Amino acid sequence: MHKKTALWAALAAALMGTQGVQAAVSAEEAAALGKTLNPLGGEMAGNADGTIPAWTGKQEVDGSAAKVGDIPSKPFAADKPVLQITAQNMAQHLDKLSEGTQALLRKYPDSFRVDVYPTRRTAVAPQHVYDNTLKNATECQTKDNGLSLTGCYGGIPFPIPKTGVEVAWNHLLRVENESTEVANFKNIVLTADGSRTLATENDQYNQYPYYYKDGTASSWSGEYWLQRFATIAPPFKAGESLVFRDSIDVKQSRQAWQYLVGQRRVRRAPTVAYDTPDFVASGANYFDEVQGLMGHIDRFDWKLVGKKEMYVPYNANEVVTASLDEAYGKHHLNPAKVRWELHRVWEVEATVASGKRHAVPKRKYYFDEDSWMVLLIDGFDSEGKLWRTAQITPFVLPATPMLALKPAHIFNLQANTMSTTQSLNEATFKIVPRKPETHWTGDAVAAEGVR
Repeated sequence: MHKKTALWAALAAALMGTQGVQAAVSAEEAAALGKTLNPLGGEMAGNADGTIPAWTGKQEVDGSAAKVGDIPSKPFAADKPVLQITAQNMAQHLDKLSEGTQALLRKYPDSFRVDVYPTRRTAVAPQHVYDNTLKNATECQTKDNGLSLTGCYGGIPFPIPKTGVEVAWNHLLRVENESTEVANFKNIVLTADGSRTLATENDQYNQYPYYYKDGTASSWSGEYWLQRFATIAPPFKAGESLVFRDSIDVKQSRQAWQYLVGQRRVRRAPTVAYDTPDFVASGANYFDEVQGLMGHIDRFDWKLVGKKEMYVPYNANEVVTASLDEAYGKHHLNPAKVRWELHRVWEVEATVASGKRHAVPKRKYYFDEDSWMVLLIDGFDSEGKLWRTAQITPFVLPATPMLALKPAHIFNLQANTMSTTQSLNEATFKIVPRKPETHWTGDAVAAEGVR
């Protein structure tokens, strides 16, 4: 009897282990990359009516465009809107508008609109990223029931995704530079009365070991993003700083350290994650809403709904580089500065997992098929009512070349507020050389702490 019980236990454990690993695609499937699929996994062809063009691998940016840091301010200055969607005509376009976009059109009928421009498929990457993406297609795998990765490096991990969690990983490991800096990035809050407030202003440093050109899957530590920033305003928060390190291993929680001016010491900050209110933005959003989706994804079950055509913010260089007064209205971004385009997106539903908790129990994410960036997010409360919606404004970065992501604009539809995290308005974004490993530690934050 005991022998049979032990045997069944061993078989059950083996089966559970097998179920916990998701195999990569076959070499035959991967052969579609560069043929029917572009090198990052989007469909190479345009749509039937030509409103989405074929992917060419070229950004075709106006070379004379002025730059703010490394970001061209008007890379497609000659483009004009081909469609303007307002509260009055939105009924004709509901199939291509997210629930959150529809809600904003209804909520602010006199000021919010969607200006649709010609679609430009600017999500490209250097050749080494294409090469690594092709390799990942047959070697990258999920484990721990999709919550950790193995065998991935230097490119999109799942260019031919089979599950929702793979699409989420594609966003987290989207194309990045080795290292970037942002001087004077801001967290902005638009309050219910229509006023604009500065939550914090910061200098930020980012490093992406997953995209080191001299690395490999076997030599990589598994940490894909190192971030550090120092607060420079408002005065009562100046001198505070935070550093964190994110890993592909679900058993390795976010490693974070915070320097507090009043205490003059560094402390571990394990709650800088998930649905903890983002103190960098005065608590107006949750930490995992930064950049649309940030940090570990283990509190949700991820369902791949499918692909559809939608109007999404895209190539939004003009609003990203505008002055604060030009970029913002009273309750949302200035619609005259925001470029929307028609793109194919992957829809993924995230529902809080059994035994887990989250303030937002259900979300719908819309991921760009070419860049894998999340572009729109709708969040629902415990009664299934739309509560939050977010817009991501990606921008063309021809120096790499790539489509890049920083600012996210999160609306609380019940509180009538909007929070912009990591705003680049009146800031300077630059691609820079890598910093040493010692820069990304709690000890480094403590050494540079100032009152």
